Amino acid sequence: MRRAQILLANALSLFRRAGAGIYCGAALLLAGCTAGYHRQAADKEVYGLIRHAEGRVLKRTNEFNIDTRYSGRNPQGILPAELIADRLETNQWTLSVEQALALAIQNSREYQAQKEALYLASLALSREKYKYQPRLLASLGATATRNRDGSKDGEMHAGGGASVSQLLASGGTLGLSLANDFLRYYTGDPRRSAVSSLSVNLVQPLLQGFGRNNSAVESLTQAERNLAYAVRDYSHYQNQFALGIVNDYFQLLAQKDAVRNNYASYLSKVDSTKRLEERAQDREARNGVDQARQSELAAKNSYVNSVANYQTSLDQFKIKLGLPVGQKLLLADQELQELTANGLVPVALDGVEAFKLATQKHLPTLNEIDRFEDSKRRLRIAADRFKPNLTLVADAQLDSQGATDWTRFNADQVRASAGLELDLPLDRKPQRFNYREALIAFERELRSLTLTFDNLRSSIERGLRTLDQRRENFFIQRRALELARQRVESTTLLQQAGRAEVRDVLEAQDALIASQNALTTALVQYQQSRLQLMLDIGALLADKPKFWLQDHLAGFLPAARPQPAPVAVGDQPVLPPEQYFSQ
Repeated sequence: MRRAQILLANALSLFRRAGAGIYCGAALLLAGCTAGYHRQAADKEVYGLIRHAEGRVLKRTNEFNIDTRYSGRNPQGILPAELIADRLETNQWTLSVEQALALAIQNSREYQAQKEALYLASLALSREKYKYQPRLLASLGATATRNRDGSKDGEMHAGGGASVSQLLASGGTLGLSLANDFLRYYTGDPRRSAVSSLSVNLVQPLLQGFGRNNSAVESLTQAERNLAYAVRDYSHYQNQFALGIVNDYFQLLAQKDAVRNNYASYLSKVDSTKRLEERAQDREARNGVDQARQSELAAKNSYVNSVANYQTSLDQFKIKLGLPVGQKLLLADQELQELTANGLVPVALDGVEAFKLATQKHLPTLNEIDRFEDSKRRLRIAADRFKPNLTLVADAQLDSQGATDWTRFNADQVRASAGLELDLPLDRKPQRFNYREALIAFERELRSLTLTFDNLRSSIERGLRTLDQRRENFFIQRRALELARQRVESTTLLQQAGRAEVRDVLEAQDALIASQNALTTALVQYQQSRLQLMLDIGALLADKPKFWLQDHLAGFLPAARPQPAPVAVGDQPVLPPEQYFSQ
C-alpha cells in the first residue's frame, strides 16, 4: 500500500500544478511528437534493456544496434530500380578471413534477422514494463450554444479531465481521475458555475491471482525471461555464424587448391602425351599414347568441373556475405598457408568432462533448462486458479461545486466505500482443463529437457570421434602424399627405362593429385570438427583475434582437473573390429 500512497500523492501534486495549464498544453499535445522522436526513444529504451540483460546473463555487454544502410532513409524513396542497380555493380573485393567476417556481420541478411529478433524480444519486454508505469490520460472539450429564436441569451461549456492508472506488483490496479465542467452564461446573465470531482479507486485480488500468480505479473516475468533467452540465442548465433563463415572460407580455399592441383595434373598429362607421341613408332607404343590422351581428357574434365564447382561455391559465399553476386571476390591464399603452419591444435578432453562443461556453458542448453523452470511456474499459476476469487474493491470521491477554486477540495466532503467481492468456486471445470493441460505441458518439457541432454551428449561424443577420425585421416593422407610423390618419381624413371607401362605412370600421377587434394581437405575438416566441438561445449569465443587458430580450451577448463591421456600424433596401429564392438 505504500506504493499506492506515493502514487496518490504524486497524482494530486500533478493535478494541482496542472490547473488551467492542462488547457494551454492541449494544442501541443494535439500536434504530437514526430515519428523520428518516438523511434529514437524506443531504441534508447530497448538498447538499455539489452545491455542490462547481457550484463546479467553473459556478464559482459557488447555494442548493439539494428541500423542498416537504409535505416536513415525515407522508405518511400527506396525503389526497386535502385536495388536492381546495386545487384549490377562490378566492384572487386580482396578479403582475408577477418575482413570476410566483418563484411558478413555488416551485410548478412540472416545476421540482421537475428539482431532484429533480439530487438523485438527487448521491445516486447518494454511493452510489458509500460503496463506497470503510471499512465496519464487527459481530455478537453468546449461547446458554445445560442438560442434558436435569436435572443441574446446563451451559454458556454468547457470541460476537461485527467486520469492516472497504475498496475501494482501485487496484481491490483490503482486509478485516479479528475473531471471539470465549467459553465458560463454570456450576454444577458453573467452567471457561472463550476463542478469538479476527484476520484480514487483500488481493485486488489486477495486470493486467486495475488502477486506473482497474477496473469499480468506473469506476463512481465515471462517477457523478462524471454529477453534473457534471446540474449543467449543471439550470443550463440554470433559464434555459430562466425564459425560458418570461417568454415566456408577455408572450404573455398581447399577448392582453390584442388583447382590448381587439377590444372597442374592436366598440364602434366598434356606433356606426357606429347612425349609419348614423339616416341611412338609401333602399334604397342601407339596404345600407350591413346591411354595417355584418354587420361589427359579425364584430367581436363576434372579441371573444368572443379572450376565450375568453385565458382558456384563462391557465388553462394557472396550471398552469405550479403554481396551482390556480380561483384568480384578474391580470397587470400596465405590464410591456408597459415592454417597449415599452425598444424592440428590438440583437444585433450574426454566425453564425460565435455558434457558436464556443456551443461554449464552451452547457451542453448541453458535456455532449455530455464524453459523447464518456466513450465513449473505455469503449473503453479494454473493450480492457483482453483482458489476462490476474493477481491478488495475500494473507491473515494471528492466533489467541488460553485464559484470556487476548482483545484482545491474540502476533504470533509469525501465519499468513500470499500468492500469485498467473493466468487465462490462452484464451477472450476475450466480451471481443471487448464491445470491438466499445464501438467501435460510440464511432462513434455521434462521429456524435452532430457532429450536435449541426450542429444548434447551424443553430439559431443560424435564430435570427439569425428575429431579422432579426421586427425588420423590427416596423418594417413600426409603419409599417402609422401608415397605418391615417390611413386611418381620411380614409375617415371622406370617408364623411361622401358620397365614400366604408361598406365603405371598415369595411375601414379592420379594418385598424387588425389593425395594432394585429400591432405588439404583433411586439414580443413579437422579444423571444422575441432571448432564445432568447441561450439557444442560452449568454449568457442569468436570475438578472439584469429579464433580459428586458437586453443579455446586454454582458460576454459577448470584449473584443478585430472589430466587426460595425451593426444596421439602420427600413424596409429589398426585395431581389430571386435575391440571396438566391445567398448
